[in-house]
Amino acid sequence: MKEHMEQWERQLKTELIHLSTEIYKHPELGNEEVLASGLHMDLLKKYGFDVTAGYLEIPTAFRAEYRSGKPGPVIAYMAEYDALPGIGHGCGHNILGAVSSGAGILLSCLVDEIGGAVVVFGTPAEETNGAKVIMAERGAFHDIAIAMMAHPYSGHVKSGSSLAMVALQFEFRGKTSHAASAPEKGINALDGVINTFNNINALRQQVKSDARIHGIVKEGGKAANIIPDYCVAQFYVRAATKTYLLELTERVKNCARGAALASGTELTISNYELSYDNLVTNQKLSSVYTEILAGYGAVIEEPRPENGSLDAGNVSHICPAIHPYFDITERVPVNPHSTDFADCTLTDYAYDQMMITAKSLALTGANIIRDQDLFDAIQFEFEHAVK
Repeated sequence: MKEHMEQWERQLKTELIHLSTEIYKHPELGNEEVLASGLHMDLLKKYGFDVTAGYLEIPTAFRAEYRSGKPGPVIAYMAEYDALPGIGHGCGHNILGAVSSGAGILLSCLVDEIGGAVVVFGTPAEETNGAKVIMAERGAFHDIAIAMMAHPYSGHVKSGSSLAMVALQFEFRGKTSHAASAPEKGINALDGVINTFNNINALRQQVKSDARIHGIVKEGGKAANIIPDYCVAQFYVRAATKTYLLELTERVKNCARGAALASGTELTISNYELSYDNLVTNQKLSSVYTEILAGYGAVIEEPRPENGSLDAGNVSHICPAIHPYFDITERVPVNPHSTDFADCTLTDYAYDQMMITAKSLALTGANIIRDQDLFDAIQFEFEHAVK
C-alpha cells in the first residue's frame, strides 16, 4: 500500500508546496478565502474529486468527494486556510490545508482497490466563527466514519483535548436620569453589569479547576452624570466537557439574573459568537496515526494541557476524530500567531514534515478501511466516550 501511494508522492509534493506558498503569499481572513478555497478545489478536481463549492451555503466552504464504487467507510480530512489580521498565516493554516488535501489525494489513490470513500472538507474561518460548528449543525459529518486533521506546531504532538466554550452576552436595560439631581428616578443598567461580575467572582470558588470564566464590559454608559439605561457584558465560559459546560453556563446565567433582580433592570441573554464543544480525541484512532507517523522517524510528544477551544471539537461529538500537531520548526519553540511562525511554513523542513504527516493521515484512513476489527474498536470507543 505504501509503495502504491508513494508513486504519487514526488509530483504531489510539488503541488502541495505551490498550494501552501500561494496561500501564504495571499492571506485572506475568515469567510473571505476565495483564492485559498479555489486553489484547494482546483487541485482536488485534478485528482478526480467531485467538488461542491459554497458547501451548505457557506461561500468559501467546500466538500470534495472521491468514491471507489466499493463498500466501505467514508474517511474525511478537514482543511483550514484562513489567515490572521496583520500577520497573515501566523497560525500556519496555509500548510495545514495542504496536509489535509494531500492526505485526501493520497488516500484516493488507494480506495479504488480497498473500497470506501474519501472526503476533503474546506472549513473556513477557524480563527473567528469556526465554520466546522455550522457544518456540524447542518449535517456535514453525519455520513462520515472518521474525521482527521493535523495542525502545524513546534513539534509532533499527539491529539489531546480542548475546552468546550460558550460566548454569553448580557444586556441590561434601565432608565436614564441625572445622576446628581434626580438619581432616585433612574434605574442603573451598569449596576446590573457590575453585580454580574461580582456574582461570577463569588462563583469561582465553586467551579472545577479546569473551568474558565472571563469577560469584559462591552458598553458601560455614555457620561458619568447620566445614569446609564443600557449596558452590556460579554463572557466566555469554558469547561473540559460539554456536559459540565452546560451546567456551569446555567449558573453563570443565574449570576446575571440575580444581578438584574437586585438592580431592577431588564435582562436579555444571548450568544454573541458560536459555541464550541470540547475535543474528544478517539484514542484508538490516535494510536493508529501515531504508530504510522513514528515509522517515518518522527519524535512524538504527549499532548499538553489545553486551555483553548477548537471548532473541531464539535466534529468529535458526531464521529471519531483526531486533531494532532505536526512539527514545522525543527522542535525549536516558535510562538504561534506570529510572523516568525508563518515564515516557518516556507522551509524545506516544513515541507518534509507536511508530506510525512499527509502520508500518515492517508495510511491511517487506509488501515481503517481494510481492518473491520479496527474500525469496530474505534466506533466502540466513540460510542462510550465521556463527552
